[in-house]
Amino acid sequence: MRPFIFCVLLFAVPCFGGETENVYLFSYFVNNGEDGLHLAYSTDGLDWKPLNDGKSFLAPPKNVSTLMRDPSIVRAPDGTFHLVWTGSWTGKSIGYASSKDLIEWTNEKSVPVMENEPKTRNVWAPEIFYDKDSQTYYIIWSSTIPDKFTESAGSSETDYNHRLYCTTTKDFHTFTQTKPYWNPNHNVIDAFLTKAGGQYLLFYKDETLKPEAKKNILLATGTAPAGTFDVHGVISHTNWVEGPSALKIKDEWFIYYDCYTKNRYGAVRSKDLKHWENVSDEVHFPAGTRHGTAFEVDASVLKKIQAAQ
Repeated sequence: MRPFIFCVLLFAVPCFGGETENVYLFSYFVNNGEDGLHLAYSTDGLDWKPLNDGKSFLAPPKNVSTLMRDPSIVRAPDGTFHLVWTGSWTGKSIGYASSKDLIEWTNEKSVPVMENEPKTRNVWAPEIFYDKDSQTYYIIWSSTIPDKFTESAGSSETDYNHRLYCTTTKDFHTFTQTKPYWNPNHNVIDAFLTKAGGQYLLFYKDETLKPEAKKNILLATGTAPAGTFDVHGVISHTNWVEGPSALKIKDEWFIYYDCYTKNRYGAVRSKDLKHWENVSDEVHFPAGTRHGTAFEVDASVLKKIQAAQ
């Protein structure tokens, strides 16, 4: 999903020249998500290795959900990690939990984000983003509500017709009323929001299947986290991909995505967010990695996890 002044290899953590060096983690699920949260780490954004011997860090809490798919993690300014996930194939809620170290998890609960829409078929792939300017957490997901957005009805499998929805919170105790998020005027899932300088980047999947399959990843940009956004086009190297996650390493942006029909992960890379290089053959994830989120942590977080294995 490191460092010492004197280079010592401890718990297989790479040696670096200062305590402030960071590493990268990747949260993901395997199979159908029945065993919960998995984590991998990388020092270069290309080679990802499983943590905890590939075993789950957190099983789906019985009082919350039966599955834990699409786990999304963000770290708060106070160091707390906040996790949201898809809890089932149907329903009106998302799962939530928090942790100080990614090892011990607390505050597990179900957040009924679509309870005011009784016809909601599903709540899929919640992604969490912390906006420093407003000190607000944005949670964005996709849902199908029958009889809405009829202009794209019948464009996907089993009558799914997704649009993006959003709620915000500052404390994970109270949440704003769910509202429709930005609408690209087609079937859409898997929105990932991040920020680059003064603009917000929204990576998302065009879920259109009919009359012609899209199933690709696009980029849109805006000047506020709530939109609106201007579409810049397809960035994925192929179609039939999903679950984009963005990570900036030095001066390069990596966008990872699940090539779910090929049972592997792919990625593109860019320095200017305009020209994208396919680096899928260079990235290596643990076998079975499904729809995850990349994020940066200081090396002490990784050291603690590895010491606990």
